[in-house]
Amino acid sequence: MKKPKKIAVLTSGGDAPGMNAAIRAVVRACAYYNLDCVGIYRGFQGLIEGDFKTLDARSVKHIINRGGTFLKSARSKEFMTTEGRKKAFHHLKSNDVDALVVIGGDGTFAGASIFYGEFNFPVVGIPGTIDNDINGTDFTIGYDSALNTAVEAIDKIRDTANSHNRLFLVEVMGRDAGDIALNAGIGAGAEEILIPEQNLGRERLLESLSRSKKSGKSSSIVVISEGDQIGKNIFGLADYIKENLTEYEVRVTVLGHIQRGGAPSCYDRVLASRLGVGAVDALLKGENNVMIGLIHNKVSSVPFSKAIKGSNEIDEELIRVADIISV
Repeated sequence: MKKPKKIAVLTSGGDAPGMNAAIRAVVRACAYYNLDCVGIYRGFQGLIEGDFKTLDARSVKHIINRGGTFLKSARSKEFMTTEGRKKAFHHLKSNDVDALVVIGGDGTFAGASIFYGEFNFPVVGIPGTIDNDINGTDFTIGYDSALNTAVEAIDKIRDTANSHNRLFLVEVMGRDAGDIALNAGIGAGAEEILIPEQNLGRERLLESLSRSKKSGKSSSIVVISEGDQIGKNIFGLADYIKENLTEYEVRVTVLGHIQRGGAPSCYDRVLASRLGVGAVDALLKGENNVMIGLIHNKVSSVPFSKAIKGSNEIDEELIRVADIISV
């Protein structure tokens, strides 16, 4: 692989706080190394349509503190086709782009890896997703911000739960991973935490809530990952609890996309900056078809195949801690 002279960057899939900081780091690393940089709007769809814009160090001023992604994001069905990827490759070559940095999750990396395999085009990924469900990195960009948003919201729900002696079921994001639910639940003092990696079961949940009531707790918070399989959905679970524990007044709160928005935390800004610079460094060293992650606080690269196929295992020690401190 020859040393790239022009690098393109895009964001794809669900947005995450800190994506702008990562874009900024890529652009400014290019400026530092005297490389040209272009931004691709609307992810892979913009790549197919040739929606490019030249970026320099001043183009990305005042965005490190902004949530979302100023390059926009989109899911592209056309990129899933061979013809769509051919169009994307044509636009990269016609714009003299030598390498591509993609910021997103496992779906983004899967598309990027296929693209590399078909055209041998240098591509490097940066993990940007609030779910923290990418293998090969301890943390993904956006996770810490989403976690803090969830804890802040649950703290406020706790106030009204205490005021009315209510049981609140709070659903947080995490379709396949319970990291947000587990850590936010511990941080906010939840009585129970339901995650997809661990099937608590409805009967055990009822027993736990009954014990909480008998121990003198007048209100309770149950934090539920959206991917938990204990019930058909959180509203069905609420109805089940109402039918079997009539002493509880049950309320449901779904935090939803509020967890994706807002200014990124300091941790996410620093993480995004490190990984953005790391992505450009990797391309200059001739690496490609890899994701840049953080392992034991060191910037590292792992093959896309490992990042896509694997998933971070839930921390069993945290589950133990949650059980102990919820008595």
